[in-house]
Amino acid sequence: MFTGLVEGLGRVGRITPQGPDNVLSISAPWSASETVLGESIAVNGACLTVTRITSDGFTVDASAETLSRTTLGRLRPGEVVNLERAMQLGDRLGGHLVSGHVDCVGHLLKLEQVGGSTRIEVGIPAEHLRYVVEKGSVALNGISLTVNSVGPESFGLNIIPHTMDATTLHLAKQGDSVNIETDLIGKYVARLLNRDENEPGPPKGLSASDLKRMGW
Repeated sequence: MFTGLVEGLGRVGRITPQGPDNVLSISAPWSASETVLGESIAVNGACLTVTRITSDGFTVDASAETLSRTTLGRLRPGEVVNLERAMQLGDRLGGHLVSGHVDCVGHLLKLEQVGGSTRIEVGIPAEHLRYVVEKGSVALNGISLTVNSVGPESFGLNIIPHTMDATTLHLAKQGDSVNIETDLIGKYVARLLNRDENEPGPPKGLSASDLKRMGW
């Protein structure tokens, strides 16, 4: 589990194909002694497992599934990526709950300067846009952001200078593809509200204590 607060920027080194998968070598902004073999690190918002610790970073395996459902399959050596290590119990939750499981790939439709901030319009598929709400949270390339507006095919974000400078957003341009993870809690709520009547659910006519005892 992550917070969407990017710890630092890494750089992609060697990309080694392993059948349909890729092994990514990534430099990290923290010392090698701080990396733990087997730990989870969000790379541009995608949760990956450290498989080897190197002198300047770590390697991770990106499966064919991950490559097909995120922008990681389009990475090239030398590209800069957002990095965040998994949160620990007791950490401040400064962003929002981010699972590191990317829902879809979106596209930057527009970037414009508004005062000291940058206004970004992001287009995503309609089936995922339903989970995006005004003033709710969304993770864009692993960055926890607040949604300013929601349209029929896109949503808008306002990026402050600090976030632009501390993440890969300062390199972003119109047309770029980005990893999108919509709000985790919102997805569960929508799933429960739209549960098909034929799906298994809690028996009717029972008290709250009965349902709790039965695991509902």
